[in-house]
Amino acid sequence: MKILIIGGTRFIGPHVVRALVKSGHQVCVFHRGQSTADLPPGVERTLGDRRELPNFTDRFKRISPEVVIDMIAYAEEDALSLLRSVKGFAERVLIVSSADVYRAYDRWRKVYGGPLELVPLTEDAPLREALYPYRDKAKGPADWLYRYEKILVEKAALSDPDIEGTVLRLPFVYGPGDYQHRIFEYLKRMDDKRPAILLDQKRAKWRWTWGYVEDVAGAIACASTDERAAGRIYNVGERVSLTQAERVKAIAAAVGWNGRVLVLPESQMPDHLKAGVDFAQDLTFDTVRIRNELGYEEKILPAEAMRRTIAWEREHPPEVIDPTAFDYTAEDAALKTVSPMSESLSPESG
Repeated sequence: MKILIIGGTRFIGPHVVRALVKSGHQVCVFHRGQSTADLPPGVERTLGDRRELPNFTDRFKRISPEVVIDMIAYAEEDALSLLRSVKGFAERVLIVSSADVYRAYDRWRKVYGGPLELVPLTEDAPLREALYPYRDKAKGPADWLYRYEKILVEKAALSDPDIEGTVLRLPFVYGPGDYQHRIFEYLKRMDDKRPAILLDQKRAKWRWTWGYVEDVAGAIACASTDERAAGRIYNVGERVSLTQAERVKAIAAAVGWNGRVLVLPESQMPDHLKAGVDFAQDLTFDTVRIRNELGYEEKILPAEAMRRTIAWEREHPPEVIDPTAFDYTAEDAALKTVSPMSESLSPESG
């Protein structure tokens, strides 16, 4: 099968390419050339900006992909532009979406004031009622955050009568290459030999579905090459979601850190550790559909996934570290207020 990938050179993308090539598919990656990636031999590259996607229609037609995977469709126009660019020869498009389409996400962000959403979230769970979730963080209309809206991306991708669409809603993705450094806040404290990591009571019990990067890429590759995925929406992520306290303990076990995870009321937490979200709202996925319909299963054991993630994170720490996010003086002051009866979780407990 010939597959065109829009994006594909950062974090998740190279793993998708490798999975597809390993399965015998021909792959072409369309990207800007601003990030390097170790892609398998024989992978074709086409350089360009997705904002000018229609200008590459003739090029794409010569490639004649049966399926197009869009890793970076952030706005409605991105999806519509993609469809215009491959109409007439591509049979299906697969759009990478996000957990942030669900109304539970706005409940967690304290944007939606209704009751807690039921979890785990199925693909039919209510979507956000307010659009453009990150517009308040945009620097202006030219900023991609201003236009970002995966709900509209999904709608557009599934609306064309001539091209079948598939949508994958991704979880919290971690692993080597994670430019957002999602485990860094805990790993740094462990490597700095902190005696304890502080979690407020709600956050300690909070659950968000995670997915290791290679497994998430495997799900994308699986859905893109299986005709049964046409017209379908799938949640992707681990089968069982841990609490945040359990996540920290998993990192600690991999690192060999023997400190304590202290669970405190939010009122006793240092200001820099107060998140401003409602951790009473879990963000867990029901991933039964993709498993039952497509036979998807993870291939990397959780302990190995964490080991690889930690090794990469230590070799590639953030270029800039905000010192205010690691105010150990304030954390030490909070530790002094902890009573012996405070809930404490050792890495081995639970």
